Amino acid sequence: MNDIKMAVDALFIMLGATMVLAMHAGFAFLELGTVREKNQVNALVKILLDFAISTIAYFFIGYSIAYGIGFWDSAEVLSQKSGFELVKFFFLLTFAAAVPAIVSGGIAERAKFNPQLIASFVLVGFLYPFFEGITWNNHYGIQTWIKEFSGAEFHDFAGSVVVHAVGGWIALPAILLMGARYGRYGKDGKVSAHPPSSIPFLALGSWTLAVGWFGFNVMSAQTIEKMSGLVAMNSLMAMVGGTLAAWWVGRNDPGFTYNGPLAGLVAVCAGSDLMHPIGALVVGLIAGGMFVKVFTLEQNRWGIDDVLGVWPLHGLCGVWGGIAAGIFGQKALGGMGGVSFLGQLIGTSLGVVIALVGSFIVYGVLKKTLGLKLTPEEEHQGADLSIHQITATPRRETNW
Repeated sequence: MNDIKMAVDALFIMLGATMVLAMHAGFAFLELGTVREKNQVNALVKILLDFAISTIAYFFIGYSIAYGIGFWDSAEVLSQKSGFELVKFFFLLTFAAAVPAIVSGGIAERAKFNPQLIASFVLVGFLYPFFEGITWNNHYGIQTWIKEFSGAEFHDFAGSVVVHAVGGWIALPAILLMGARYGRYGKDGKVSAHPPSSIPFLALGSWTLAVGWFGFNVMSAQTIEKMSGLVAMNSLMAMVGGTLAAWWVGRNDPGFTYNGPLAGLVAVCAGSDLMHPIGALVVGLIAGGMFVKVFTLEQNRWGIDDVLGVWPLHGLCGVWGGIAAGIFGQKALGGMGGVSFLGQLIGTSLGVVIALVGSFIVYGVLKKTLGLKLTPEEEHQGADLSIHQITATPRRETNW
């Protein structure tokens, strides 16, 4: 009977891993639909290679840093318990690999290819698992200290902070250090519009992400007996809330509308196992409206050229999600309880600080050594050029 249970758990988490793996296609098509046509191939190749690099970094380094587990035993040993530890690695890898996918959207259309691959390796191999281990494996006793100080551990069920806020706040220094796309902001203060190249592709990316997100959230239970339909319902309500708010605040703009569900889903991850569905709806509504407002400000007022709006979408909505778990998770608001607002504030703030400091170090070193940004000539021709440069393969005629 125990063997059957382990097999069912392994299958359960593997299905979740597959759904989150599909989300990386969503990241690719979301970026593909947002960037200019000359940069579409770059977006597709970059997301795939980032995932491959992330797998190597997490397999050999990151997973061990976060959980103290390596994969140096024989295949016979690794396959025990239906290989549950292996599929758990696969599942958590898809989370880790989301970080460079998030960063990719912020620095799109002007990033050098090879330096970004190096950054992806360092982020997934070292920086991300450092905070992951603190939150989900109580490294350094920080969760114990937070519980003693605030009354409850920092709670992040499915990664509003661990994955999304960390990814978004890692992206911000990269965006700032790289600078805006050439010609994006004129000397007279005018902003040159770069509208999405394909709303259908953008919408496809959003839908793919949204569907996969139910694996991201629900399967974070990691075993079949801990699965909760409440997580699925709260994910749905937050998704709907984010959509409606982004559509309303964004005045029916399709790009904003299709990012709305993602904002809501980012925000609900942390407390999706605690909140009442009405609380999740409110969390999504606030996240959707916040994304539109802040993305508009950073592009038009603050001069931050964040192509896909990853800092407000993942960074700020992820922070809101971490804090919201401490609000709407309270029993007084219909939640399950067992969570502290102060604990959520401390854990969320720690994630932001680690992401900011680590990102400034990683991208600062790369900027000084290899450079981060394409030349004006390369960017004018399109970021797709960088792919052909690293492969040294000339464009070939085809019969397609």
